[in-house]
Amino acid sequence: MPGIDALPPLRQVIADHGLSARKSLGQNFLLDLNLTAKIARQAGDLSGCDVLEVGPGPGGLTRGLLAEGARRVLAVEKDTRCLPALSEIAGAYPGRLQVVNADALDLDARALLTPPIRIVANLPYNVGTELLIRWLTPPEWPPFWDSLTLMFQREVAERIVAVPGRKAYGRLAILAQWRCHARIVMDLPPQAFIPAPKVHSSVVHLTRRDSPLAPADPAMLERVTRAAFGQRRKMLRASLKGLSPRIEEILQDAGIEPTARAETVSIEGFCALARALA
Repeated sequence: MPGIDALPPLRQVIADHGLSARKSLGQNFLLDLNLTAKIARQAGDLSGCDVLEVGPGPGGLTRGLLAEGARRVLAVEKDTRCLPALSEIAGAYPGRLQVVNADALDLDARALLTPPIRIVANLPYNVGTELLIRWLTPPEWPPFWDSLTLMFQREVAERIVAVPGRKAYGRLAILAQWRCHARIVMDLPPQAFIPAPKVHSSVVHLTRRDSPLAPADPAMLERVTRAAFGQRRKMLRASLKGLSPRIEEILQDAGIEPTARAETVSIEGFCALARALA
């Protein structure tokens, strides 16, 4: 792999470019290239794919994605201090890395990518969940991407993959698993990062379903889950009473006990309830 072998160690890159991580940008740099290569491999065979990476920082994961054979990487970086370091990587992999200086929340990257597309990122902690929700809620499904391989705080990762009956089960689990197969594929300790965060991190791999797990109107499913989990300690007949004066009857029609609580209802159950209310 002459490309990656031609590049200096990440610690040297950080020192040369003065790249101290900024809390305001949610930055925690992962410098172990063995770990970044392992994360890249969790996304599967990248040789025929364009990859969208958000928040590459000094480029540890970027190197891993390119070394693992990504056809092309689009790296979206908000911090201008990181651009010279990323430019060095682009020079080592001619024609395979495009760096865009932008806020990922403001950028529509679809026009810059060619399918099939995978998204792989060590997401900045302060925008990770918002980006995930945006990728899971496009106007049309299936979306422009085939899979998401994303690093989150361990607590967020557990919420994404949680099953009914678990404390972490809630709206994020339903949103993710309704439209994707989701699993945690890696755990990373705080000491793997600079600076070390106060929490453990996990990598979640989500593969899109061509069709959602069960039919439901997305807007109605959002209304139902927001109301149900907004008062998750209450029985559904109480937490959902604002949605219909006939809520007990509608719950029963959907096959759900009115005395049940939100955390015990399956995704298919919430979809049935959304259909009944619609």
